[in-house]
Amino acid sequence: MNGVTPRPRVLLADDHSLMLAGLRRLVEETCEVVGAVEDGRALVEAAQRLEPDLILLDISMPLLNGIDAARQIRKLHHSAKLIFLTMHTSPSYVTEAFHVGASGYLLKRSAPMELPLAIEAVLKGQQYLTPSITKPVLAQTMEREEAPAIKGSVVELTPRQREVLQLIGEGKGTKAIASLLHVSVKTIEFHKTCLMKQLNLHTTAELMRYAITQGLASDQP
Repeated sequence: MNGVTPRPRVLLADDHSLMLAGLRRLVEETCEVVGAVEDGRALVEAAQRLEPDLILLDISMPLLNGIDAARQIRKLHHSAKLIFLTMHTSPSYVTEAFHVGASGYLLKRSAPMELPLAIEAVLKGQQYLTPSITKPVLAQTMEREEAPAIKGSVVELTPRQREVLQLIGEGKGTKAIASLLHVSVKTIEFHKTCLMKQLNLHTTAELMRYAITQGLASDQP
């Protein structure tokens, strides 16, 4: 035994390869980067396989967004700490991130200065939130506790409905979604019907637009 403390094992998730490369450079001096993935489904699989101590993830990722990926990781009883690193400044994203088990939330533009502080705090069992959005988040959290969920809002959807809606928003067809989720085409058609009824929408195109406006999918190719 040489008494050297092992470095924390970190898994990176972002759909931009340049961002992944930058993150790797920021953390590899103090952490061991065990993997890097570019979509939410790959993240869930990698978290199970690699068992990292810490996961740095974006919210907007293809196939499965970071919020729902974090929810699945937590459901698998994985003990990794989660730090969201994103461009989303809306308090609703922040509160949802902590609701699904995040320990940290910071903005990409502040990563070079704040990421080392966030990692240190989170690995000590503390929480870290970018100072610039702390007050808005606290205010919205209080409002959220006082107000019921709006009927037909994305908050009311089940995790599976959110998965299906995101994939519809990304332009995936029914057969492709069924294959990705390992279910039958009829099951996906059932989910689409339920989504339309619950959200008061009538076409697949309307579902696509709704997914984009709710931030579950991007309108960029």
